[in-house]
This record gives sequence, structure tokens and C-alpha cells, in this order.
Amino acid sequence: MSGMRGNRMRNDGRRKRISVQRMVQILSAVIINGYAVGFARGKIFTGKSKAFCVPVLNCYSCPGALGACPIGSLQAALGGRHFPFYVLGSLMLFGIVLGRLACGMLCPFGLVQDLLYKIPVPKWNVPKRVDRPARYLKYVVLFVFVIVLPIFAVSENGVAIPYFCKYICPAGTLGGGLPLMAANPRLRELIGVLFDWKVMVLVVILISSMFVSRPFCRYLCPLGAFYSIFNKFGFYQMKLDENACIGCGRCERACSMAVEVTKDINGPECIRCGKCKAVCPTKAISSGFCKRSNLVQSVREEG
Repeated sequence: MSGMRGNRMRNDGRRKRISVQRMVQILSAVIINGYAVGFARGKIFTGKSKAFCVPVLNCYSCPGALGACPIGSLQAALGGRHFPFYVLGSLMLFGIVLGRLACGMLCPFGLVQDLLYKIPVPKWNVPKRVDRPARYLKYVVLFVFVIVLPIFAVSENGVAIPYFCKYICPAGTLGGGLPLMAANPRLRELIGVLFDWKVMVLVVILISSMFVSRPFCRYLCPLGAFYSIFNKFGFYQMKLDENACIGCGRCERACSMAVEVTKDINGPECIRCGKCKAVCPTKAISSGFCKRSNLVQSVREEG
């Protein structure tokens, strides 16, 4: 009886933690895209808050967006031949304070992928020989499409093109392109090959999200690539107590990003979603905004 009660308590705790993550994700999406009137009118918000970057991928052209996308802003600054002091500073601040916690808890497109993965279809286990090299694609996207091309590959008129936003970003198509097309008949008359391409990219990623957890975050997101640089030394850290770990592997089976938790819990792919922490039967995993050397002690004192 005590064993059954313990299992029930662990399961209840897991559901509670996951539900907290989901509530934070939803709240973040609502706040970041809080201009609800924009969706009804098919118009982009142009208030003063649009001058500030949000910490996640969220299209400037989304009718509800109250802030600017950092990736879009970075491309605009680089394409305009201006050193992106503010944008780069914002990205570094977000990276140092949050790291990929922004991906796991705040990103609206991450929420979309998480919800699609809940659809009861057979899940794909991507082989390591494919998965490992494919994860470097997001760094290629960051370097080539976000940095190099906007600087050097300008149009005939000398206008810089936001290549990532224009040709790849599925969040922009879902949050900006489709709502604007739905609300503006005149825009629908202008639909061409480029929009068809963007919709195809979005559909492929959304369908893939039902079978593979967060495929865009794993393989293509340039913002995730940038934030991953700060995972090792950012303010928010995960901690594994090796003395308490029993090597059951539950944490790695629960991980949305297939992180080898027992080997590299603060590796670049960890999005700090907390699922590993929720399923650990011995509470060997902890997390928080503190130095790694003091993390376990701080968590125990608060508990």
C-alpha cells in the first residue's frame, strides 16, 4: 500500500509540475501577443513597446505581438549596416539570465510543438547518428541566414533581406502570415510561390512535431542556438546530485530534447522544461537561479 501511495504521489507531482509549465507557456504567449484587437482587424500593433525585444521567437508581423522578435531585429540591424548593440545586448542578457529556459517555458512556438506532440500517434526515435549531426543545423541557420546573408547578400536596390524570416521561420508564418492573410482579402490576392513555400515549411514542422518532440527547437531554431551558448554558465542552472541518482534512466526517457541528463544535464540542448526533475524518484535533480556550487544547498533550504 505504501508503495502504491508513493507512486501515486510521484505521478501527482509530475502532473502538477507539467501543468505549471503549461500554464507559464500559455501565460507567456498571451502576454507577448496581448494585442487581441490586431487579430480581429488584421493589423499589426505599432505601439512603443514594439521597440523592445522579447526573449523568444515571436514574429513582429503577428497582429497581436507587443514586442519585437530578437532574430528579426538582429537581421534588420545587420542588414542596415549598424552594429546591433541593443539587440545583441538584449540577446546576451536573456541568454545569461535565462539561457534555454526561454525555450522551455516562454516560447509560443515551443508551446505549439509541445501540444502537437501530445497527439496519440506513434513516436519516432531519431537515431543518434542522424540526430547528433542534425542538431548543428541550427547553428548553420544562425550564422548563415541570420548573420551572413543579411549583411552581404542584399537586393539589387541595396535593400537587406531578412533571410531567416523570409524563407524559413515557421513561427512567423503561423503567428503573422496566416492571421494577416485570413483577415485581409487584398493580401490573399498577392499570395505567390514564396508564401506557398513558407506554408509548406510550417506544415512539415507541425506534422513532424506530432512524431518528434520539438523538431524545430532541436534542428533549426537560431535563437535556441544562440541561447545554448549560455547554458553552461547562465544564472539558471540544473543540478544532478550524483550521490542521490540511482541510474534508473527516467529523466532521460522523459526529456523533450533527448538530453543525456546523467552525463551533461546543463548541455546546450537542455531547455529547462523540468520534466527530468519531475520524474526523478529520488529528487536527485534540482534547478534554480543561483551559482552551481550553491544550487543544491539553496534548494534544500527553501524546501
